[in-house]
Amino acid sequence: MSTRVKEKQQTRNKGAVKGGNGRHVFELAKLARIEAGTGYSSAEGPVVEGERMQVGLITKKRGTGARPHSHPNEQWNYVLKGTLRVKVADGPEVLAPAGTLLYFPANVVHYTIATPDEDVVFLAVKDLSHGIIGMAADGTMAGPHYDPGFGPDKA
Repeated sequence: MSTRVKEKQQTRNKGAVKGGNGRHVFELAKLARIEAGTGYSSAEGPVVEGERMQVGLITKKRGTGARPHSHPNEQWNYVLKGTLRVKVADGPEVLAPAGTLLYFPANVVHYTIATPDEDVVFLAVKDLSHGIIGMAADGTMAGPHYDPGFGPDKA
């Protein structure tokens, strides 16, 4: 295998799958899952990277989610199942049920939390100027958000 091909197979996110170089069709739900918010979110799921974009099929277990955080790349989330509580910048917290498209500008603090009634699944799309994982707004990277009664000992 040439060095050029090896370089193309490198991924920004450890455990992600690289598209291109003959790989163009993916059974996304069947790919290995990775943490997609280490240090501030319960988000996890398979991620595929292209040349300039990354796409993840992300799950947040009910009653869990992301503490306020940001990342230097913009992001789109399309909710496929469940409902997210969402807050972007100084806007109000809103509910985003299945069928909702969410936009998070680069470097803007936001959070998304699965409501307690069911797990949430969403398609996340981000540019590859940065990886899938951002940084907690408080800088602590102390773990995900848990609604009362949904901590790790309750899973």
